[in-house]
Amino acid sequence: MVSKNYYDVTKWDKGDPFQDIGEVINSILTDIKERQKKSDENEGGKPGAVIYIPPGDYHLKTQVIIDISFLKIEGSGHGFTSSSIRFNVPKNEWSNLHELWPGGSRILVDLPESEKGEAARAAFYVNRSGDPRISSVEFSNFCIDGLHFIADGSNETNPENTYTNGKTGIYGASPNDSFRITEMGFVYLEHAITLYHADALTIHDNFIAECGNCIELRGWGQASKVTDNLIGAGFKGYSIYAENFGGLLVTANNIFPRGASSVYFDGVTRSLITNNRLHAFYPGMVVLDKNSSENLISSNHFLHDNEPWAPLQGRDNGLDYTFGLLSINGNSNTVIGNHFSESINPNKISPKGAIPVIIRVVAGKENYISNNHIIATKAEVISSESCFSAQVEALLTTDSAESLEVKTVLIEKQSVGNTVLDSGSEKQVELDKKVNAFRATPIPNMGSMSN
Repeated sequence: MVSKNYYDVTKWDKGDPFQDIGEVINSILTDIKERQKKSDENEGGKPGAVIYIPPGDYHLKTQVIIDISFLKIEGSGHGFTSSSIRFNVPKNEWSNLHELWPGGSRILVDLPESEKGEAARAAFYVNRSGDPRISSVEFSNFCIDGLHFIADGSNETNPENTYTNGKTGIYGASPNDSFRITEMGFVYLEHAITLYHADALTIHDNFIAECGNCIELRGWGQASKVTDNLIGAGFKGYSIYAENFGGLLVTANNIFPRGASSVYFDGVTRSLITNNRLHAFYPGMVVLDKNSSENLISSNHFLHDNEPWAPLQGRDNGLDYTFGLLSINGNSNTVIGNHFSESINPNKISPKGAIPVIIRVVAGKENYISNNHIIATKAEVISSESCFSAQVEALLTTDSAESLEVKTVLIEKQSVGNTVLDSGSEKQVELDKKVNAFRATPIPNMGSMSN
């Protein structure tokens, strides 16, 4: 027996999903609500439904409005491929490419530019007032494609590199519980995921890249996780951003360069950034701001180097190299057992002649910084028209023999009661020893080593 609560968008009798899948899904949602009206029927009543999107290209010209719980929208393939690489290949070479667009179960966001406002051009808009909060809405295994970026008044000669188009993939406006976003692909959206007031949220195993901003957890929230994703924002936006959050787990993510920050915590407490691989072309990789306190930052690999891909060289996020790869404004945070690789061209340092900072405590007390390993070397800027080969070559180059002078830890004067252990030599760490505790990393006597 076929379940009445399983819908295939290609078999629904209202609308054409290839022309406007938004209209079709909204029609399905109307049907679900008309059939599931009773909230208590035989100890059930509103089980929700599954909406299936088979592989194919589906234009979305009408915003999908979700106001029911227990809804899963799923496809059969996240379909990501790099639009950025293609848009920076000369058009006369496009005919030689195996494919031009993302694939799988792909939604093409075609919402009109006339729509204005933060949520107006979101493909999926989730909002419900009253009690209980909307719960258990799931998005799984399909692609949301913003198609094109547009000119934004900047100096970008190629509009496809602006990371600006006003489009959002998934926008959650109201308090929500136990949402799941898994195995999805997001590409060429100014905002991939924006959720307000999330509780017990799971964002897991997605491919979110070439978006202006990737994950934004806004308002406030608790007890959520961002795990095992492949993520990379543009140079103007966040890869992962959270504000006023408690109990957030950011673990096992591979975060690509170009984002203005890899992880940005704004007033976040008692949360974890652990076991991530973080790669950035700019300072400010991880920022704890607005009194972000009692967080654990542990067992991460930080890599800061210079942009090797010719089409996107010359951009930055506006931060000086003295800002720090990890910047802390907060109390009682633990930073332990991280590896930092600073591999940059000294000519790229700003301001000119400055000493780059790795870990910087801007303001705060009782932060504990221990057993972090910092490698700082000088490197040439590699420039290549091939994004893939340029970045791989840069990642594999580790034979620089010339060290780079850095401050491994800088504790600003307004910060007191902090502890810094085995995270830099006497020369590399700057702090007021009268009001902070310090133990230097011993320096090996290289002259006594035999060949």
